[in-house]
Amino acid sequence: MEKSKIDLIVGGKFKLGRKIGSGSFGELYLGVNVQTGEEVAVKLEPVKTKHPQLHYESKLYMLLQGGTGIPHLKWFGVEADYNVMVIDLLGPSLEDLFNYCNRKFTLKTVLMLADQLINRVEYMHSRGFLHRDIKPDNFLMGLGRKANQVYVIDFGLAKKYRDLQTHKHIPYRENKNLTGTARYASVNTHLGVEQSRRDDLESLGYVLMYFLRGSLPWQGLKAGTKKQKYDKISEKKVSTPIEDFSVDAAAGYQFDYVFDWTVLKYPQISSSSRGRHSSGKPGHAGPSAERPQKRSQHLQQLEPEKGRSSSRYGSNTRKAVISNSRPSSSGEPSEGRPSRLLSSGGRLTSSQRIQPGYESKSSTRAVASSKGTREDTFRSFELLSIRK
Repeated sequence: MEKSKIDLIVGGKFKLGRKIGSGSFGELYLGVNVQTGEEVAVKLEPVKTKHPQLHYESKLYMLLQGGTGIPHLKWFGVEADYNVMVIDLLGPSLEDLFNYCNRKFTLKTVLMLADQLINRVEYMHSRGFLHRDIKPDNFLMGLGRKANQVYVIDFGLAKKYRDLQTHKHIPYRENKNLTGTARYASVNTHLGVEQSRRDDLESLGYVLMYFLRGSLPWQGLKAGTKKQKYDKISEKKVSTPIEDFSVDAAAGYQFDYVFDWTVLKYPQISSSSRGRHSSGKPGHAGPSAERPQKRSQHLQQLEPEKGRSSSRYGSNTRKAVISNSRPSSSGEPSEGRPSRLLSSGGRLTSSQRIQPGYESKSSTRAVASSKGTREDTFRSFELLSIRK
C-alpha cells in the first residue's frame, strides 16, 4: 500500500498506521480504532491476488470466536483494491521468545506452554477444523492482562475434517501435496496421506521437542531441490529413534506462569520462580488458589521499580509479564453454547461487514525483530509484526 494511504480509514473507524509486516498473504499494518483508541492489527490482501485467502481466514476466525486463545475478529470487508481483516494486536510469537531465550527453553516452560498449546489445538478440532500449519510462529502471547495466555493464529491452511452435525470424517486419501511447514510436518503428511487430527498433534510434539532441544535432527539438511529436501526430512523423521526424544524429569514443576523470558527480564524473581519444584511431588497444571498469593509477593518486589513501560501502549510490562491471572485451560465454550457463526456457504460482499458486537478490549498483537540486543528485543515485543 502506498505511503499516501497510511492514514486510510477502513471499516469506518480503523485508521491505518505504519506497516509492521508482510508476507505471502499481503501486508500487515498497525491500526487504531478512532472511536476508542484501541490498537489493532490490520491485514490487507490485494483483491486481485492469485491465491486469495483472507476471506477464508476471516470465516475461520468467525467460526472459532469465543474460544480461549482465539484472537477477536473485529471487521472484514473490501476497501479500495484490498481485502481487509482487522483483528486483535497480540504480543511476540513463541519463535521470537525462543530466540530471546537463546534458543532453549527449560522443561518447566515447555510443560507450561504444552498445556495451553494442546488446548488450543483441541479447541480447533472440537469446532471441526485442522490447523495444518502448527509451528512456533503461529502461536503468540497476549499483551497486558493476557500476557501469559497463548493465542493461535494463521488459519489460511486450516481445513474442515468432519461435519459438526453428522460427525462424518473426511475420507482417507493419498498422493496429497505437502501442506504446512516441512520442519514440523507429520510423517504421514510427508507420505502424501490426507491429514487428520493426529497430524496436528504430531506437529505439536515436534514443536515441543524443538523448544526443549534447541533444534530438531532434520534441520539444516541440504538438497538440490525442494522435493529432495522434503524427502530427506521425511527419511530423517522416520529413522530417528524415539529414544532421541526422551526426557528425564525427577520432580514436578509449579504452574506459576513464570516463563524463561520472565526470569531473563526480571532476575529478581529468579530465585523463587526459576525451576520452582514441589518437594518431589508432581507439579499441578490446574488452577490453584495459592498462586495469586505467592505471585503477589513478586509484584510487591517490583513495586519500587514500577514506571512507564517502553511500550507505546502505556501498559506496565513488568506487571503484564507476571500477571496474576491464569487463563483457564478448560475455558473453551462447549459445542452446545450459542456462537456467532458465518455460514460456510455464505460469501461476504464488499458491502457486508462484521457487526460491532465483535469489538473487544482484550489483547493486542505484534511481532518483534530478533535483531539487536536481548533488551531491545524484549522492549520491542509490543511493536512486532505478524509473519506468515
